[in-house]
Amino acid sequence: MLAGGGAGLCQMIVTSPMEMLKITLQDAGRIRGLSAAPSRAFSAVAMAATPQRMSALRIAYDLFRTKGLSGVYRGAGATLLRDIPFSMIYFPLFAHLNHLGKSEGSPTSPFYWSFSSGCLAGCISSVMVNPMDVVKTRIQVLKRAQGEQTYNGVVDCARKIWVAEGPSAFMKGAWCRVLVIAPLFGIAQMVYYFGVGEYVLGIERQYY
Repeated sequence: MLAGGGAGLCQMIVTSPMEMLKITLQDAGRIRGLSAAPSRAFSAVAMAATPQRMSALRIAYDLFRTKGLSGVYRGAGATLLRDIPFSMIYFPLFAHLNHLGKSEGSPTSPFYWSFSSGCLAGCISSVMVNPMDVVKTRIQVLKRAQGEQTYNGVVDCARKIWVAEGPSAFMKGAWCRVLVIAPLFGIAQMVYYFGVGEYVLGIERQYY
């Protein structure tokens, strides 16, 4: 579990800025649509006023220029509270499930068992940490339409979501996340147990 938590910490350092960029790109169209005039009349003036298409590189540059490193790592606390528990749940759970598939005399489980174990462990872990994923996403949204809720940290965000939307709001998007996480970790573990890395590096494979 400690090793899994350490892995989650290292992962956050690398992936938190990427998550920030992803959410900003995905949210850009929503804000543009909310702030647009209600009229649907087509005109050259409207075309000229249409903002240029956003890119990840442009967002990263503007964010770092205006807010510095803290802006790039906005929501890092919530990301930590999601990724560390996820890894602490996932890795021991996968190891246990995968061990159940070992037959007598075999050093490892069949590839399909490793795949199924990775999918199931990823599914369970993803659902269990989904509340923090919701909090992280809300905090990382940079631009908000007029009247939209603003948040000041993890505790404030969680409290406002609970009061305004109820406890069920913390499970929003859980099954969509499962559709990504489960096959991702299933395929990763299956490839790992095939020994692809050891084969490419030319080292002896170790079994645990």
